[in-house]
Amino acid sequence: MAKTSVIARAKKKPKYSTRLVRRCFRCGRKRGYLKDFNLCRICFRELASRGQIPGVKKASW
Repeated sequence: MAKTSVIARAKKKPKYSTRLVRRCFRCGRKRGYLKDFNLCRICFRELASRGQIPGVKKASW
């Protein structure tokens, strides 16, 4: 879990658009971010396995 000061800094509008840091809204992680779901890969996997993300289901073949 990211510190609250780091999350607050990421929410501010950056001076340049390339400095924008996207973070998981659930835990604040910046690496492994999935733009379509606004989640990191770890939170995405947890929620998807529980069936809490609509339209996503675990693949099985």
